[in-house]
Amino acid sequence: MNETLELLLLPFQLPFMLSAFAVTLMIAVPMALLSCYLVLKGWSLMGDAVSHAVLPGIVIAYVVGLPLAVGAFVAGLTCALMTGYIKENSRIKEDTVLGIVFSGMFGLGLVMFVKVESDVHLDHILFGDMLGILPFDLIETGIIALVATAFLLVLRKDLLANAFDSQHARAIGLPVRILHYGLLAVLSLTVVGALKAVGIILSVAMLVAPGAIAFLLTRRFQTMLIVAVLVATSATFFGIYLSFLIDSAPAPTIVLLMSGMFILAFVRTVLQTRATSRQAPPVQQ
Repeated sequence: MNETLELLLLPFQLPFMLSAFAVTLMIAVPMALLSCYLVLKGWSLMGDAVSHAVLPGIVIAYVVGLPLAVGAFVAGLTCALMTGYIKENSRIKEDTVLGIVFSGMFGLGLVMFVKVESDVHLDHILFGDMLGILPFDLIETGIIALVATAFLLVLRKDLLANAFDSQHARAIGLPVRILHYGLLAVLSLTVVGALKAVGIILSVAMLVAPGAIAFLLTRRFQTMLIVAVLVATSATFFGIYLSFLIDSAPAPTIVLLMSGMFILAFVRTVLQTRATSRQAPPVQQ
């Protein structure tokens, strides 16, 4: 009994596990808030695009001696701005533009990474290295999380109005273009904050799943934000804890938990819809 209890409490006694809990919980909050806006605006693929597009920025920053986060942020923001420019000046739909831009930048990043000798392992960039978090990483991620969360909460009403109807938002005097590109900038910044913890690829799930789950479970936006944060933080905490017990990679375990939560939310919604339709009175002829 004592041995079992010691095993269950062991993750909370190891410094690298505590750092993993801290860094992922910090970044889970702004990513959950962002996912609500991405789901409402139909921008889920934008998170995928920005996540992949940061790779060439990371390589260039490494070559010139800049912090990797700076290169990643510039590359992510470039991808977002390039996508908006091409969409506004062509007949191509946004999802097509996103696919072309992010795949092109990701391919460029892979070619550059192979050509540049680096002590940064590609797996750590793609899938994260949350068990190798350093104190500087905690400070950097904490600042990014604080800035992104403040932006999303302070401007939540304006961002919501712009997400539902940008023309109405413009008519009532909101700075639509600033809100648009501000959201893209925060998206790029948040992806940079998540790089060390969950990497490029798995950050996509963190930017989509919480908002999608909350969308299925709620009917009010304020409630949606709260539910998304609860989903992200709980999946993050239990995913890391479970990965330690079963000796698996933390980031994929977190994503699997989110996927399971989405399935449960979807089943609940389907059952609830069927129950409501059965209780509805028959239509009179």
